[in-house]
Amino acid sequence: MVAEAVPDDGPDVFAALADPTRRWMIQRLARSGSVTPTTLAGELPISRQAVSRHLGVLREGGLVSVQRDGREQRYQLALDPLRDAAAWIATIEQEWDARLEAFGRLLEEEG
Repeated sequence: MVAEAVPDDGPDVFAALADPTRRWMIQRLARSGSVTPTTLAGELPISRQAVSRHLGVLREGGLVSVQRDGREQRYQLALDPLRDAAAWIATIEQEWDARLEAFGRLLEEEG
């Protein structure tokens, strides 16, 4: 089984998920549905500007969408990129499971 390549022309989900603060934001959005940068800044030990930068990376990665709510912006989690990343990881896992099973059979035959 050959794993499909991750497209280079799409958003970089893995880069967006590389930072622990952004992963926390993803979890927070998953629990609440939507949130403002001001709310996130009140829950994190970083400035509102840093929150906005992190949200920008998540947006570039396709992991969040934003809607204007009066003077504030509300961010929501976008699940499709996460599902696509999980599916890609699953193909890699299946490939390695198959390799390990073949290796185990080889060891049994030789042992």
